[in-house]
Amino acid sequence: MIRLRIHVSHWPRPALILTDTPRPDCRYCDGYGGTEHDYGDCETGEYAGTDWEPCTCWDETRRWTLLPLPRRPRWLRRQRPDVDPWAEPPF
Repeated sequence: MIRLRIHVSHWPRPALILTDTPRPDCRYCDGYGGTEHDYGDCETGEYAGTDWEPCTCWDETRRWTLLPLPRRPRWLRRQRPDVDPWAEPPF
């Protein structure tokens, strides 16, 4: 059974996408769509990263573009995207 939802994608181009979602009552992944496995370095035994193993209840490649969204004009884009205007004091 396919569980569809609308998702906004920003890469490679802004678009509305119809995508599949994991089954919420899946007993293997509990609705997350997969499981994470931490692994360590064999020589030192320290944390080296996390692997993602997708579940069979979800196909993350099943998606359809519904509507490409227009890009914002250059004059509407923020000049300093790294500065949050709400974090600066008003004085």
